[in-house]
Amino acid sequence: MPDPLPDSDLAAVRRYEAAGFRSWPAASVRYDGTWVVRLTPDHPAKRLNSVNPLDPNDTADIPARIARIATEFSGLGKPLTFRLSPLSGEVLGRHFDREGWSRFSESVVMELPITPALVRGAMDQIPLKDVGRFMQAASTVHQLDPAIAHGLAGVISAITPNVGLFVLDRGKEPVTTLVCVQDGELAGLFEVATAEAERGMGHGRRAILSALRWARIGGARKAWLQVEADNAIAVGLYRSMGFAEVYRYHYRRPPAARRPE
Repeated sequence: MPDPLPDSDLAAVRRYEAAGFRSWPAASVRYDGTWVVRLTPDHPAKRLNSVNPLDPNDTADIPARIARIATEFSGLGKPLTFRLSPLSGEVLGRHFDREGWSRFSESVVMELPITPALVRGAMDQIPLKDVGRFMQAASTVHQLDPAIAHGLAGVISAITPNVGLFVLDRGKEPVTTLVCVQDGELAGLFEVATAEAERGMGHGRRAILSALRWARIGGARKAWLQVEADNAIAVGLYRSMGFAEVYRYHYRRPPAARRPE
């Protein structure tokens, strides 16, 4: 288990965790102490269906609280899932280790200052506002199951900060899609994807810079994103653009839970 972060770094984690909750809203949210219970029946994403502890010192009655929350997840047919960031602390992690909970899907949260030099020369693109049109393009790029696409459309429609839906086309075909959420000085990048046959051609970089140009005009000064740690191609792209790691998080499930496909 990594060493605990100093308080100054934990403040940055809190900022990005809060921005993530606002930018990618779950259908229902409730608090058990400082554990944020997020559930979204229409979408299977782990971050939309997970328990997110936000205070390392909130460690009272762990087994009883987990049992209560497990009932909520099972009632919706969702596997009980905890998302552990540095805010979760060591005590909860050790509890899961003793109980044999699996650890999987580590992700990296990265940030990048949006400087004038960064977005100089980027495409001046007006993002879509029509969620339906964006979902048609995103479904093509991601090869989404219709049920997943429906749930994703609901998530995007529920975003309250300023949202830009970006589509980069080659001819009449979409090749890259992404969602940029401008939340004050922060610009979060979500669902960044390029069609498989078009990867490695710079489309993702161009789309990201276009989105960040738009976000900077709106007042954003720092970009951030979450990427799975084992996605070497994506991590390499972001590092080459200047993104730096802030922290990591991972997921835990109890021994009887089925791991994701």
